[in-house]
Amino acid sequence: MDAEQGQSGVRSVRRALDILSLLTEDQPTVPLRDMVEATALPKTTVVRLVQTLEQYGLLWATPGGYTAGPGLWRWAHLAHTSWELPADTQKLLRELAERRGETANLMIRRDIHRVCVAQQESPQPLRHVVRVGDELPLWAGASSKVLLIGATDGLLQRVAAASPHGVAHAEQLRLWADEAAEHGFAASHGERDVGLTAVAVPIRSQSGVVVASLSLSGPSARIPDATIEEFAQDLMEVAARIASQGFAHPLGPRT
Repeated sequence: MDAEQGQSGVRSVRRALDILSLLTEDQPTVPLRDMVEATALPKTTVVRLVQTLEQYGLLWATPGGYTAGPGLWRWAHLAHTSWELPADTQKLLRELAERRGETANLMIRRDIHRVCVAQQESPQPLRHVVRVGDELPLWAGASSKVLLIGATDGLLQRVAAASPHGVAHAEQLRLWADEAAEHGFAASHGERDVGLTAVAVPIRSQSGVVVASLSLSGPSARIPDATIEEFAQDLMEVAARIASQGFAHPLGPRT
């Protein structure tokens, strides 16, 4: 395969993924015309891609349009078994959220993003929710500061370059990460979402490497500065218990 064919293949994969990404909880069925409009591709190209996705069971034709196909179940099951946390860890997250009344999140770093791999929602009607699997930027937020502990200068520069602040933001990221390492926790107030406060601590491997962040987040009015250290202490105790259960990485081997 030459370079041109390779680029064409990658382009086709991206286009197919763009079509699949149009399916959401709010829009589980998408008409063909909407796919054409959303992707800005020729109708013949969209039809060809949709037919291929149908052949593999990834899309399913209905009178109202196309919906997720049964072929996705196999991949969904694989993802579920790979990412699911042990029951004891899930219990700790649930108890933490109930005890503090705020949403508990467990995140890992993927390149210049952080990915939510587990969550327990706050029991309160007004709460902060990030869905499992969501990718968020690393240039702001309490969890980001924790996940960037020990980061290389190159990584910080790439994270900063993707931020609204530009490459110069790398200096601030280094400062935040160093402070998180020194204090054992990090906090943020409306850095990415106005009115949101979060407190995060690292979860470390046996060798001391940060493999994840554990955080509590909610409306700033419910998490005043006076409670930050109290939240952090609770988080550190839970993080230590999670680490003692053998947590290394949600995608790693489990016993």
